[in-house]
Amino acid sequence: MFYYLYEIFADYHISGSNLFRYITFRSAMAAVTALAISLFVGPYIISRLRAMQIGEEIRSDGPQSHLSKAGTPTMGGLIILASVLIPTLLWADLSNTYVLLIMAATLWMGIVGFIDDYLKAVKKIKKGLIARYKTIGQIALGLLIGSVLYFSPEFDAFDTITTIPFVKDLNLDFGYLYIPFVIFVITAMSNAVNLTDGLDGLAIGVVSIAVTAFALMCYVTGNVNYSDYLNILYIPQSSELTIFCTAMLGAGLGFLWYNAYPAQVFMGDTGALAMGASLGTLAILIKKELLLPIVGGVFVAENLSVILQVMYFKYSRKKYGEGRRIFLMAPLHHHYELKGWHETKVVTRFWIMAILCALLTLTTFKVR
Repeated sequence: MFYYLYEIFADYHISGSNLFRYITFRSAMAAVTALAISLFVGPYIISRLRAMQIGEEIRSDGPQSHLSKAGTPTMGGLIILASVLIPTLLWADLSNTYVLLIMAATLWMGIVGFIDDYLKAVKKIKKGLIARYKTIGQIALGLLIGSVLYFSPEFDAFDTITTIPFVKDLNLDFGYLYIPFVIFVITAMSNAVNLTDGLDGLAIGVVSIAVTAFALMCYVTGNVNYSDYLNILYIPQSSELTIFCTAMLGAGLGFLWYNAYPAQVFMGDTGALAMGASLGTLAILIKKELLLPIVGGVFVAENLSVILQVMYFKYSRKKYGEGRRIFLMAPLHHHYELKGWHETKVVTRFWIMAILCALLTLTTFKVR
């Protein structure tokens, strides 16, 4: 909404009103606003969740050190959603299709995650939302985003293509397979962030690092001069997504204030599914889907650890008569916990790996 103040103030020649035109200014303000909202509403939401006894139930087959976390308020993703969506509404151009799509994706999966958390924490349904219903929600979102990009005339110039990392002047065209590809990206990323959300501060820290890289990618992709200099695909109007990214960063840092070890609140599926879908949708909108395995390297490792563990367990049970494991426990962060690493050491080292992945992603813009 503040974006339109420039048009109002311009007629009155008010000093400083020009600032509202610039993405850099509005992005910075979105980050500050998001941080302020999360720090302000966080204690209230946490106290309400605690009063309503909406606490986390710890799996008995998980690390024994986690049993002390039982009862910690969950559904803290509500803090993140409010801190991301409100600043975006305040500082972004709401007539921009990219902004509307990313907000829709975040809210959509936030609602799916909220239903899952509500069933588990309030209705005490152990498994929460049935897996196939959760998958239907992810597929429906992918179908919506994919269909808009595929069929809308606004995206005709680059509807089904994506950038190939490390290769200059060459894009991959998915053609008729583009919509299924979008569904896969959104589903995979939302599940990957959800799997990573197992230690205090881990998921939100890695998400914040990844979205910082996306903020830079969105800005240069939507800037005709920078995109030409870097020889990357120029997508008009996509730089407005920078405001969403910085709002997500501010919200992440604010949530980390309460989620750092020992956590006062967990994000739950409300936050994890929404953040994963946001990252996937950002990559789709700026045509950087193939960079996701790099910028989200930690998420990929966590996902693969679960897939490999399950596959090898089934294979060894069939071949040897008993299931065997590659890791002490999956996802990967639990493996290192059981190896004797303290939770904070695991989280810090995973953050370091996430920073390295983000830096490697940014280098692909010049190493081509």
